[in-house]
Amino acid sequence: MKTLFTFPGQGTQRPGMLQSLSRDETWQVAHQVLGDELLQLDSATALQHTRAVQLALLIVGVSAARQLIASGVQPDMVCGLSIGAYPAAVIAGALEFADALQLVALRGELMEQAYPQGYGLTAISGMTLAQVEALVDGETSFIANINAETQIVIAGSDSAMTAVAQQALAKGAQRAQRLAISVPSHCALLDSPAQQLKAAIDKVRLQRPQFAYLSGSSARVLWQPERIAEDLAMNMARSVRWHEAMVAAKEREVRLVIEMPPGEVLTGLTRSVQCQGECIAFERSGAELALRLFQRLAR
Repeated sequence: MKTLFTFPGQGTQRPGMLQSLSRDETWQVAHQVLGDELLQLDSATALQHTRAVQLALLIVGVSAARQLIASGVQPDMVCGLSIGAYPAAVIAGALEFADALQLVALRGELMEQAYPQGYGLTAISGMTLAQVEALVDGETSFIANINAETQIVIAGSDSAMTAVAQQALAKGAQRAQRLAISVPSHCALLDSPAQQLKAAIDKVRLQRPQFAYLSGSSARVLWQPERIAEDLAMNMARSVRWHEAMVAAKEREVRLVIEMPPGEVLTGLTRSVQCQGECIAFERSGAELALRLFQRLAR
């Protein structure tokens, strides 16, 4: 039996998400890098900006995972969706937290500057990848996330996404929901910002991870520092293959999946794959339940 820590992406954020964190080493390093900005990072006003959202998700994810590890829950594998790849890399031991803070701040700035308005993501439920692929044009609308067999996220301009959503609903989709993300992530529209981020990541020293780093983009386990660096840099411009990643985790004998805060979106997506395992959200279960499950499944 193996344990997987998962880290969510944008759309799960909420005001006040950092307020319950203890003022431990994670908080102290974040304050050293970000200064007093940290104190307002999770305000409703700040979270209107991609940079603040991504930094808040990084900090809360690292803090929760470290708390779990301190309580005795040891991961064998980590995986993050989009920005979640950065706390995953930190917990795996591949990337220093201070470096991650600086890279994520840059990542958010590059993404927001590239498309300050008029673009985003829309989730379409009740249609397969092939059905949604037939509706996007690859120029103004794109496949962004393959979250489950029948939950596909598209990226693009507001008008293009509206047109695709209307077609999808007319063809039998159960739902088409605009997500709380203001940039067209995980498609070719972000190729240029991704290359700029790669130039910055190439200057940072990564290490071989202590735990398996499962890419949410390629659904492959990566051990080489240079491949993890490339994955972190380019994932903003690549489709998220979450369903395939969770299948890969199951094939590697993962039976306990614990989602880091905030929320439990990934837990719902992963349960369809881990039908014989346990999938829980740390925010709902807490460290005590996670430890009990970890100990029971380890017997």
